[in-house]
Amino acid sequence: MEKTIDESIQGTTVSIETNNNTSRKLYLESYGCAMNFADSEVVASILTKEGFCTTQRLQEADLVLVNTCSIRDKAEQTVRKRLEKFNAIKKNRPHLKVGVLGCMAERLKSKFLEEEKIVDMVVGPDAYKDLPNLIQEIDDGKNAVNVILSKEETYGDIAPVRLHTNGVNAFVSITRGCDNMCTFCVVPFTRGRERSREPQSILEEVNDLWSKGYKEITLLGQNVDSYLWYGGGLRKDFDNASTMQKATAVNFASLLATVAEAQPKMRIRFSTSNPQDMTLEVIETMAKYKNICKHIHLPVQSGSNRILKAMNRLHTIEEYFTLIDNIRKIIPDCSISQDMIAGFPTETEEDHQDTLKALEYVKYDFGYMYAYSERPGTMAARKLEDDIPNDVKQRRLAEIIALQRDHCQYRTQAHIGKTEEVLIEGTSKKSESEWMGRNSQSTVVVFPKENYKIGDFVNVKIEDCTSATLKGKAVGYSDNN
Repeated sequence: MEKTIDESIQGTTVSIETNNNTSRKLYLESYGCAMNFADSEVVASILTKEGFCTTQRLQEADLVLVNTCSIRDKAEQTVRKRLEKFNAIKKNRPHLKVGVLGCMAERLKSKFLEEEKIVDMVVGPDAYKDLPNLIQEIDDGKNAVNVILSKEETYGDIAPVRLHTNGVNAFVSITRGCDNMCTFCVVPFTRGRERSREPQSILEEVNDLWSKGYKEITLLGQNVDSYLWYGGGLRKDFDNASTMQKATAVNFASLLATVAEAQPKMRIRFSTSNPQDMTLEVIETMAKYKNICKHIHLPVQSGSNRILKAMNRLHTIEEYFTLIDNIRKIIPDCSISQDMIAGFPTETEEDHQDTLKALEYVKYDFGYMYAYSERPGTMAARKLEDDIPNDVKQRRLAEIIALQRDHCQYRTQAHIGKTEEVLIEGTSKKSESEWMGRNSQSTVVVFPKENYKIGDFVNVKIEDCTSATLKGKAVGYSDNN
């Protein structure tokens, strides 16, 4: 639940420029959160070097790979339907091989390979470097599987091929795995224990992106605030590090400052934060550097302490509010967004009212809200009965969404009359004559194109808004150009 899913890009296929002399064609679809799409960039990089070229025409493919997500049942069902289609195509293209990558691969390896026999290859999120060997295995007529979760792998030594990009924004992975055993979440079981990527490799990737014309990066991890580099290894083993390792360790605030200083004209974002790990040092670092965007995605999941405890969220709602108060005090113009689950097991009407009160207290700029969906393998699935009727879940979710919509309107209206820097990302979905970009707070802004172009930093006078979008007129380039 912690990683938000952009529904508009689900199932997107990879398309990259490759050597036309290559003989084998790869069809790669991605589902899930930004972490999965970033992983697909790593996979594309590995297989391009192995002589594959990509195709967006399924009927041309020699190898089909599906990068999967286990966060929500909907994503799993979508992937299953796609696998059924791929198997139907194999009847006319018997040499076609199908592989499942990512979170579903780890969780359903036996079911896919042995019981249902719907794939040839299963590859977990820490095994992508083994793809050349696994492909050789299936070429030899064998099934292939590697779902071993690593204690070291961060793919820091692989330069990702940039996919689904406008050449302006890019993801930079800084951690893999997660140690926060939230009872509703399958990520620790599918992506393993948390480890951080070497900071110099992160800095090199950021500098390379700037040299290629990218204007904004998002530092990405299941929980970026717990980033901790002390020479390699799991975060949980830091207590056993040497005195020197502890003295020279790099935390997230330090990494954030280093990246911001390295490219002062590049916008820096990050996602996702965890309330129990976010520190005042991170908030103060955000305030210090102009190029660190003033937006924090801070999942709360529930406003009830009883439910937070059942979720194994290691903070109370009072501690969460203190964090919100500190953000508002140190960065008054910071936007805050949320993840929220309606209908978690045992949730009462009183618990639900506590959630609505939390929404009222924070008045989030936007949010991602879901009805609880039991995920097999999680602690909640093993220990808690999914006892809230679906109609009650949906009613509570509707009330949360309605209140959040009001707060979205409240927050966007506060921008009217201000002049704000906007990074142009592309053409507006609703008008070919308007650009679309985002301000520092990650709110979408649309304005007439005039002579500006994608990648420009433009000052826009905000004149109107909807609940989700700001509308205005450009008044000139910003200092970043």
